[in-house]
Amino acid sequence: METFERARLDAYFGRIATRFAPQERAASFLITHLLPERPAFVRGVASVTDLRAVLPKPKSVQAEARRQVEADGHACDRLTREMFADPERAVRYVEARAAGRPVVLLDVGGYFTPALDALCDHFSGRILGVVEDTENGHKRYAERDKLPCPVVSVARSPLKDPEDFLVGQSVVFSTEALMRSRGDILHGRTALVIGFGKLGSSIARLLHAKGVRVTVYDIDPVRRTQALSQGFTVARDRTSGLKDAGLVLCATGSLALRGEDFPQLCNGAYVATVTSSEDELELNGLPDIYERAHIGEHVTRYLTTGHYFYLLNGGNAVNFLHGASVGPFIFLVQAEILAASAMLARGELDPGMHEISPTDRAAIAATWLDYFNR
Repeated sequence: METFERARLDAYFGRIATRFAPQERAASFLITHLLPERPAFVRGVASVTDLRAVLPKPKSVQAEARRQVEADGHACDRLTREMFADPERAVRYVEARAAGRPVVLLDVGGYFTPALDALCDHFSGRILGVVEDTENGHKRYAERDKLPCPVVSVARSPLKDPEDFLVGQSVVFSTEALMRSRGDILHGRTALVIGFGKLGSSIARLLHAKGVRVTVYDIDPVRRTQALSQGFTVARDRTSGLKDAGLVLCATGSLALRGEDFPQLCNGAYVATVTSSEDELELNGLPDIYERAHIGEHVTRYLTTGHYFYLLNGGNAVNFLHGASVGPFIFLVQAEILAASAMLARGELDPGMHEISPTDRAAIAATWLDYFNR
């Protein structure tokens, strides 16, 4: 990032912080992708909260971004699902970093859900609430019978719509780049998009624009009707969709392909995902059946008698290979995360799911336009 770009971004987050910052700063823990533009967002979080630790998502850490965050004086701790799957371990961790403090948890993907009750009941301070950034995480919190604290979700905010569309674009770009590295192209290929939410629908439209024959499958019949109304072929079931697809893109945020699904892939099919392999793909049983070979950078061939397919980026989010950039539009939802953090820090929300107000969203959008609509 150029010096003048960093200065503009810091000024933008500074203005957002000035508008939303609470009178007293709560401590915070930030789970985030550490991509090239992310240090400015981390500084923004530190301006509205007392940032106790950054927990980078392990499969999306850019080394220079991490160095910048640490140079700014912020601890970067190792993040695993197991870290918060064990409630006692989670309480010990938060206790060590923020004992006795009011705390805001900034989440990407529902990492804190397994330990949330224990944190609210046994932490020496007070968990003021959680800010959740993703649809997958939103579902994990919303599906709980009872939340012990407020959760402010930005996953379904209209300010996130540009990001979702552009993430879809970056997924298609990276998928095509890896295919081209082997001499293959998208044009003329058949594809199955599993999941027709905001990301999946974006991917389907972009693939269609590139001359790909797109079939959609979603477990939700409402989304299947939406896909059909937009002109896509809709598979009756996942298996029938897999058999004809030369490319399978998984965009569910949950388990998209089970072990028994992989033998249904047509020979030479490419498989890519928009989230981590642990969420989308059941790969554990495959090494016993298939021989694996790395046949190119970030391309793995799975081969057994009479059958083979290619897995891109080890099954992890393919767009992170090329920075997953969505341009300045990412700063819209990051500003909303700052506003949500301040909202929780005031300690006025009841347990349950919440959003920030349309008025605050409009203020964020207007501020963003001042800085980036040039």
